[in-house]
Amino acid sequence: MLQRFRALAAGRDAGAVDGWLADARANDRPGSAALANRTAADRSAVDGALTSAWSTGPVEGLIHMAKLIKRHGDGRAKLDLLRARILAA
Repeated sequence: MLQRFRALAAGRDAGAVDGWLADARANDRPGSAALANRTAADRSAVDGALTSAWSTGPVEGLIHMAKLIKRHGDGRAKLDLLRARILAA
């Protein structure tokens, strides 16, 4: 199931989601039907992710870096020092 979903996502095949959902609901593994139901409930987001060329990956990476720098300050740095450290990174 996982390999099929990975191939479906890599190929950006939104039409194959219906077949995958049906197979996931019929699967006897625990949690498989629940995952299929949650995926079907948010179907518009799944279709959008498979058909859109946009990605938030670069932005998420920058947010992660900023949070990491903030954690390294451990509450000691004020906003001006935090800003300087983020701009220097």
